[in-house]
Amino acid sequence: MSTGIEYSPAPRRGILAAIKDPFIDLGSLVLGSIETLGDMTLFVLQTLRWLMTRLPSRDTLYTNMYQIGVLSLPVIALTGTFIGMVLAVQSYSQFRAWGLETQLGGVINRTMFRELGPVLAATMLAGRVGSAMAAELGTMRVTEQIDALSSMGANPIHYLVVPRFLSCLLLIPSLTIMAVFMGVVGGAAYCVFMLHIDVHHYSNNAKLFVENWDLFYGVVKSVFFGATIGIVSCYRGFHCRPGAEGVGQAATSAFVQSFVVIIMIDLFLSILLDSIYASIWPTSSMLING
Repeated sequence: MSTGIEYSPAPRRGILAAIKDPFIDLGSLVLGSIETLGDMTLFVLQTLRWLMTRLPSRDTLYTNMYQIGVLSLPVIALTGTFIGMVLAVQSYSQFRAWGLETQLGGVINRTMFRELGPVLAATMLAGRVGSAMAAELGTMRVTEQIDALSSMGANPIHYLVVPRFLSCLLLIPSLTIMAVFMGVVGGAAYCVFMLHIDVHHYSNNAKLFVENWDLFYGVVKSVFFGATIGIVSCYRGFHCRPGAEGVGQAATSAFVQSFVVIIMIDLFLSILLDSIYASIWPTSSMLING
């Protein structure tokens, strides 16, 4: 029995459309990335302008510093300790094959000072603080609290972003030093008490292979990492999509994008700082690389 409704088959997609679709998607991705980069650049400039024009109030700044810095100390200290122990475990068998067990101190300390310390602190800060900031600001965007601030004459960038950005920028060097210290202590404790390496030779080699430049190397990196976490997390929170799903996506995007940018910055800063070191102390750099 006919119902009077005719169903036409779906139009068949041609070969040309199948070829064009991937390029269209790629073009949309590139244009979206360029738009996001430009929008984030304007966001950074507004943040820096307010940072240089007027600092946030002490109460707001201290509250953010406590939440970002003080509450992050336990997890960073614990993680740094176990990272140092893991370095000792993974390196011991290889160094023992060459009879260089006492050299472990220099390897562990140098690795913690230059790479694992700053990257570990930045990763923990991005996971614990960055996601929380993006979720908090995203919730404020969804519930129109940011719009309410603007309607009352307060600038949301100055009131919400600058204290968080400044807290990340100022406190991540201290968190990096804590991660490095606990990694050094954890690696030394495992090598001395579990692997029974002579403490005198271990400490002498640790001092021989580590310089003040190595600590400066890691602290300089951490400043850039902290700025990245503050900007990316606040930007993702400010540009959150509506609904609970948008808040969750903002928190996830804040951590993932912060981590990717941190790794990229780590590469370029390593090349730059090694070049600076080689130009200032060419003899020492040749001995280390050779």
